[in-house]
Amino acid sequence: MTDPNHPNEPNHPNHPNEPNEPGRPAGPRHDGAPDAPRPGRPPEPGRALDPDHPDHLGESVPPPHPYYQELEFLTHREVPVRFAVRYGEDRRPPGRPGILARRAVLGAGAHVLQYRLPPSALSDPRAYGLLEREVAAAVALERRYGTERFGAVFARLVGFDLTAPEPFVLYRPSGGRPLSEWAGRLGAEDQERITGQLAMAVRLLEDTGLVHRAVTPDTVRWDGSRVRLCAPYAALRSGEPREPFGTAPWASPEQRAGRGATDPRDDLWSVAQLAYHLLSGRPDRGEGPPADLAYYRRLAALGQAGLFAADAADRPPPAGLMRLLHVPDPLAVRAGTADPLDRWRAEYDVQTARKRAVAGDPGPGEGPGTSGEGPARDPRPRRASLLDRIFGGGSGPDRPAPPAAPAGPAPEPPPRSRMCPHCLLPVAYDERLLVTIDAKGNRIPLDLGAERRPHHVADALRKAYHLCPHTVDGDEEHELPVPYLTNGEPLSVALVGSSSVGKTHLLAAMLGEVELGGLEPYGLKCRPLNPEAHRAYLRERVQSLQQGRQLGRTGQQTFARFADGLLVQAGGATPRPVVFFDLAGEDLAQDGEVGRFLMGVDAFVFVLDPLRALRLPALDPLREQSGLRRRELGDEAFTTVLNRVPRRRGGLVAAPAALAVNKSDLVRFEPAVDRWLGRALPGRYDPAALRAESRDAYAFLAHHAGAAWLKPFDDCADCTLHFVAATGGQARGDRFPHGVRPRRVLAPLLSLFASCGLLPGAEPTEGIVR
Repeated sequence: MTDPNHPNEPNHPNHPNEPNEPGRPAGPRHDGAPDAPRPGRPPEPGRALDPDHPDHLGESVPPPHPYYQELEFLTHREVPVRFAVRYGEDRRPPGRPGILARRAVLGAGAHVLQYRLPPSALSDPRAYGLLEREVAAAVALERRYGTERFGAVFARLVGFDLTAPEPFVLYRPSGGRPLSEWAGRLGAEDQERITGQLAMAVRLLEDTGLVHRAVTPDTVRWDGSRVRLCAPYAALRSGEPREPFGTAPWASPEQRAGRGATDPRDDLWSVAQLAYHLLSGRPDRGEGPPADLAYYRRLAALGQAGLFAADAADRPPPAGLMRLLHVPDPLAVRAGTADPLDRWRAEYDVQTARKRAVAGDPGPGEGPGTSGEGPARDPRPRRASLLDRIFGGGSGPDRPAPPAAPAGPAPEPPPRSRMCPHCLLPVAYDERLLVTIDAKGNRIPLDLGAERRPHHVADALRKAYHLCPHTVDGDEEHELPVPYLTNGEPLSVALVGSSSVGKTHLLAAMLGEVELGGLEPYGLKCRPLNPEAHRAYLRERVQSLQQGRQLGRTGQQTFARFADGLLVQAGGATPRPVVFFDLAGEDLAQDGEVGRFLMGVDAFVFVLDPLRALRLPALDPLREQSGLRRRELGDEAFTTVLNRVPRRRGGLVAAPAALAVNKSDLVRFEPAVDRWLGRALPGRYDPAALRAESRDAYAFLAHHAGAAWLKPFDDCADCTLHFVAATGGQARGDRFPHGVRPRRVLAPLLSLFASCGLLPGAEPTEGIVR
C-alpha cells in the first residue's frame, strides 16, 4: 500500500514532477454573494489533500447529501478558498484543553483533520491565544519548508480561519504509528534513522526561531521510512520565557518547571529521551542521564556529548548533534534565496548614519517644548500660596532654592509656571484661578483659604483645575489639572494619522495596559493626572474596548484638548505629567487653527494603517470590505503635521517620534512581523531589541509600501518603528467577536519615554540617533 502523503508519491507537492501552483480563490458573483460550489466528482475515500495542487484548492462540489456543508479558509499563503465539507465526530485530543478535533472530507475526497475552538472555549482568551500561536508556528513552517522534501517531518498545514465563529486550523492526516507502539521493536538502523530525523527536525525548528516542546512517543509518528512531529500546538519562540509544559521524562526539567528562557536544546532533551526509550523499551525517570546509560553503547556518544544534561546550556546545539550522528544538515547545502528585506535593513543603517551626522544637540531654546523667551512674570503681588503651605518654602525637586542673599528681606521666589499645551503660553500657578468642574461642565471657583488641614488641601488640589488666563479671542475657555502645574516637567504626546487608522483604539489599548501595571516592570509608577477625567476615559474608552466593543470615531474639534493624562514617576524622582492628544484625522490633515498646539508637542506617535499602506494581495479582500484604498503618497496627516512642527538646525524634526504599524495582526504571518508581534515585550528596556525591531519594521515598510509612508522616519531626528496591534482582530459590526488582545502597544510609549528622559536606565534621546 502506498502512502499518499509520502514525498515520492506524485500527488505530493514535493514530488519533483509536480507543479506547485497556489490555489485559485473562489471569487464573488456579480451580485456580491459567494460563488456557488463548482461541480466535481463525489468524494473518494482515502485520497489525501494536496494544499498546493490546483485540482484541489479552488475546486469544490455541490453537496450531494444534506450532511455536507461549506467551509471557507485561508491557505498558508493566505489565499481564500472554499470547499464542500463533510465532518466526522468530535473528539477531545489529549494535551489540548478546550480544543475539539474531528476528521473532515473536503471537496472531491481530500481528508483533513480539523482542530477548532467551540463556543464554550471562546470565553477563555488564553485558549484563543494558544490556537493563534499554533497557527503562526504552522504557517511559518509551511512557508519555509513546505516545498522541501525534508519538510515532511512536520505536520502539514492545509489552512486556517481565526476569524470564524469557531476558529480552526486544518492539517493533513499523518501516516504511520506513534513511537510508543514501536518501543523495543525496532532494529538499530531504524532507531538511528529516527534519532537523526528528529535531530534534523529540531535543527529546522531552530532556524525558524521555534521550539516544539511536545516531542513524545505519543506525538511522534513513524511509518517505516520517516518521522513526523505532531502539530506545533505547544510551540514557543526561542528566547521567550518558558511556560510549564509536559511531563517527565519527555519534557526537560527546566521546561516542566517553567524556568528560564525557551531554548532549541529543550527539544534535544526530548530527542535523547526518545532514543533511550526506543533502545531500552522503557522510559527513564527524566532527571538527568539514565542510571544504566553505560549499558547501551549506541547511546554512549549522546551521553558524552551532554545530550542528557539536566541544563540546556550543557547540551550540544542541534547542528552539533547532527554532526555527531553523521546526519547531513539540509540548511548547509540548501540553495536558499536571499531575504528581500536585507537590502532595506542595510538602507536603514545608511539612513540612521545620515541622521546621526546631521543631527546635533539642540541649541539654546531649540529643544522640544521650549521657546526662546522665559515665562512671563505675573506682576501681581504674591502672598503665601497653598503650594507653600503644603510643600513649604520655595525649594524642592522642581523649585530650586534662591541663592544666598545679603542680610535683609529675602527676595520672593519666582512663581511656578508651565506652558499650556493648548495655547502654548506660560501659565503661572495662581490659587485665585482654581476651579472645580461639576457634572454639567460648569466651572465653580475653589477657595481653600480657610482650610487649615494640609491633607485636605492636597486632596482638593489633586482633583482641581486651574484656569488658563490666556484664552485667545474665539478660543474656548480652557483649564489645566492642578497637578500639571505642581509636578515635574510635563510631556505631551500626540497620536497622528488619518481617520480610521486606529489612533483612538491604540491610545485606549495603551492606557488600558498602563492601568494593568504594564509600566511597572520598567520602574515606572502611574497615577491619574485628574481622577475624575481619568475615570471617565477608562469607562468610556478603555472598558468599552476591553469588553469587545468598537470605539466610535473621534469627532472633529474646534479646540484641541488632550484625551487623558497621567502622572508618571520613576523611582523617587518628581512625578512628571504626561498628556495624550487624540484628534480626528480630518483635524490633523488640515493646516488649521485647531492644530496649532502641534508646535509645542513634545513627542509624536505616527499611526500607520496596513490597509492603506501595504502592497500585499492578502489585504485586498479586507480593503474591499472596508472601502479603503491603498495610497502611494502616504498619510496626508503625517505630511501636514511634519510640515508644521519645529525642526533642528539640521532640518530634522526636534521632537522624538515613534512610527507604529497598527493593525499588524492583519499581516501577522509575514516573517518580519511574526518575529515581533508574537513576542511579549521584554521586562526591561533593551536598546538592542528596539533597534532590531525598528530595522525590521523599516525594511518591511520599504519593501511593501511606498517611500512616502516612511516620512516620519526620514524627517525626525529620533524615530523608532514598531509592530503593534491595538485590538488583535477585526470588528464585525460594532464588536470584536473574539475579544480584544492588544499586542506590544506599550512599545512606542516606552521608546518615547526613553528619548524624553523618563525611563530609568535609558539616557535621554536614546534612540536611533545615539
